[in-house]
Amino acid sequence: MPSSSAPTARVVLALAAVYIIWGSTYLAIRFALEGGFPPFLLGGVRFLIAGGLMYAFLRWRKVPAPTGAQWRNLAAMGGLLLLMGNGLVNVGEQTVSSGMTAVIVSSSALWMGVFSAMRGHRPNRLEWLGLAIGFLGVLWLSAGGSLAGTPTGLAALLLASVAWSFGSIWSKGRDLPSPFMMSAGQMLCGGVAMCLVGGLLGERFHGLPTAHAIGAFWYLVVLGSLAGFSAYIWLLHHVRPALATSYAYVNPAIAVVLGALLAHERFGPRELGAMAVILLGVVLITLAKVFERKPA
Repeated sequence: MPSSSAPTARVVLALAAVYIIWGSTYLAIRFALEGGFPPFLLGGVRFLIAGGLMYAFLRWRKVPAPTGAQWRNLAAMGGLLLLMGNGLVNVGEQTVSSGMTAVIVSSSALWMGVFSAMRGHRPNRLEWLGLAIGFLGVLWLSAGGSLAGTPTGLAALLLASVAWSFGSIWSKGRDLPSPFMMSAGQMLCGGVAMCLVGGLLGERFHGLPTAHAIGAFWYLVVLGSLAGFSAYIWLLHHVRPALATSYAYVNPAIAVVLGALLAHERFGPRELGAMAVILLGVVLITLAKVFERKPA
């Protein structure tokens, strides 16, 4: 079970990281793909670099390496969260706008509640209400054609959301190393798997990616992986699943705004109203956590 005694300041900082940084990574992925990175190799190289740097730093700080059993669990997590989760997001973004990608991925919070309930950790009534309102906002945001994509791309994104959510809940109670070593090991395992799949699918770099794409790639490595992913792993083990995954309702709003400002993806009053509903869902999920901490 996640701890309920994590310092409030750390929880706020970790949530800010996954809210803001991950909301911007959808546009960074789009820029990297458009500039010459193949989808699985984009993620594979990204996570190998980020995971390798973090692993080397942690071992330098004398953090114990994962055991054999822990490496097996990390490999399973890397396959679910990174190979299928991130990899299929990259595949989907080849034909789906960054704003719509964030909208589809936001369904992970709902899937997380379903898988958590199947394991006996049922969200309370206020959390379910927040999840329901947030999902209604997602449906509202996805209605219409201004943010639409191809059916194949949308299917890849939905499968990515299910895999990410299942992997996140599956990891609870497993034999795993400390949170940051877990993050490093998972990125290494997922990076290897993504490179292997990319190679098997015939992905190649046809020339040097553009400078814009390379900049987006390093943004994904440093902020998206080292900062954002580590914050998410930490949250999974210190707060309730509904709060840890509330980023999924904030990311679409940030992704839509950035897509409009930097990539000319269109949005209007309907999108603004849907974002407000999404944020209301996040507020309710957060209040559920506050009320849970109060003594009876």
